[in-house]
Amino acid sequence: MRKDLGVKPYKIQLVQELKPNDLPQRRIFSEWALEKLAENPLFYRQILFSDEAHFWLNGYVNKQNCRIWSEEQPEAVQELPMHPEKCTVWCGLYAGGIIGPYFFKDAVGRNVTVNGDRYRSMLTNFLLPKMEELNLVDMWFQQDGATCHTAHDSMAILRENFGEQFISRNGPVSWPPRSCDLTPLDYFLWGYVKSKVYRNKPATIPALEDNISEEIRAIPAEMLEKVAQNWTFRMDHLRRSRGQHLNEIIFKK
Repeated sequence: MRKDLGVKPYKIQLVQELKPNDLPQRRIFSEWALEKLAENPLFYRQILFSDEAHFWLNGYVNKQNCRIWSEEQPEAVQELPMHPEKCTVWCGLYAGGIIGPYFFKDAVGRNVTVNGDRYRSMLTNFLLPKMEELNLVDMWFQQDGATCHTAHDSMAILRENFGEQFISRNGPVSWPPRSCDLTPLDYFLWGYVKSKVYRNKPATIPALEDNISEEIRAIPAEMLEKVAQNWTFRMDHLRRSRGQHLNEIIFKK
């Protein structure tokens, strides 16, 4: 096909489905962001983006990208547990560094997922002390619209500590729904870290958590600056696309 027809194989790019009402909200957000950047071109350095992700102990195998070259059918299979172990991780990312990882645990140290009480405990006992320790002042905090994020008590903590400087569903600045392409943790951090933490095949959750912490600590500061700068480009593309998917970035040549 390459030689005879002069064509190349391309992979389909998977993107978050957008609802019709999402487009104006995304466009409005881009206009707000670009106004802030016009006032201060370094405004992107004042935003602390945040998100959670699951890391499964067994990782995963993408069959489309996995090939075994052999003269005979190797009949290779991979057994997967029905309920594999996982850890749930929170991070905050800004142009100057990463706060975290924070692993959600119960009172006896078992891995748990996020709920309102655990999220508020993370904000109060981890994030805010870390920001004070790092002397991060005049920052904007961003979170998505997960229920535990936007619960009344969670929003009260954010208003008390960030005033009107936070971005969230039902917040002073509204975060557009289904917009993982607009947060550096989704368009960079989680994929980058997951591409590295399974290389030595961690056999336990503590080993996986150690890998996650090590890989996050190893990310160079200049890389984070570029990742944050990329957010400004995305805002410009978003406004020009009137809230549609960022095809100019997804299919950048």
